[in-house]
Amino acid sequence: MAKSLYETLEVSENASVSDIKKAYRKLARKYHPDVNKDPAAEEKFKEINAAYEVLSDSEKKQQYDQYGDSMFGGQNFHDFARGQGGNVDLDEILRQMFGGGQGFGSSGFSQGGFSQGGFGGFDEPDLDTSAQITIPFTTAILGGKQHIALNNDSFDVKIPEGIKDGQKIRAKGKGKSYHGQRGDLILKINVAPSDEYERDESTLIKTFDVPLKTALFGGKIEIETIHKTITLKVPQNTKQNQKFRVKELGVLDRKSNTKGDLHLKANIVLPKVEDLDESLVELLKEKLPE
Repeated sequence: MAKSLYETLEVSENASVSDIKKAYRKLARKYHPDVNKDPAAEEKFKEINAAYEVLSDSEKKQQYDQYGDSMFGGQNFHDFARGQGGNVDLDEILRQMFGGGQGFGSSGFSQGGFSQGGFGGFDEPDLDTSAQITIPFTTAILGGKQHIALNNDSFDVKIPEGIKDGQKIRAKGKGKSYHGQRGDLILKINVAPSDEYERDESTLIKTFDVPLKTALFGGKIEIETIHKTITLKVPQNTKQNQKFRVKELGVLDRKSNTKGDLHLKANIVLPKVEDLDESLVELLKEKLPE
């Protein structure tokens, strides 16, 4: 049974949750429209996000593992996605296929914005719309605005400072419309990974380079952080991976309204022997302890 969602994320069908997440982050970074200007990259990026939406959800993944590409009419996911046209929200299609507790093969999809209710009547339409966006790591830490283009509409949404990967925000009045009423847009936030920082709740972790001379004898190093540039005093005999804590330069904890700390991890940079003065090399050979 073909299962092309795994091919989309370039992982095997027995990949672990961790493997799937790592693969998604790698591909999302590669094909994000802000990074990759190839016109095909945006469609590829949408496919990657939609595939991850299924494979990162245990219930959706279980259904997909059972039915495979028969859920896409027997097509592989790439052909299915490209066959939907440019303005179709893949996340909404997958939500209909997997969501609402109805599963694949159900005839309970909404029609014309309505869902058939009891006694042959109609319930009130659900005007809210769900979608997901990927935001830069820095925007998640500092907050800011993110431009959205959805269903022939284009607007900015406010990203709150300290938002976490997987959290949702609501854009008022940006959902479906019916008889003068307008629903909301529910946005699931995917935070792009950073090459420079790790995040552990409200703590940020960053590795910084320390020249061997400074590690041995101490000194000051200027470090660019997300919030501002700081000067760190490094003591003599600093060890590899030694940590330094800088208070309140981490992430805002939105519940307590306090900022976490920044942990700086030392990476000692060794000079190349061929770049050292010959007399120093000979002295080091003679005097360095075994």
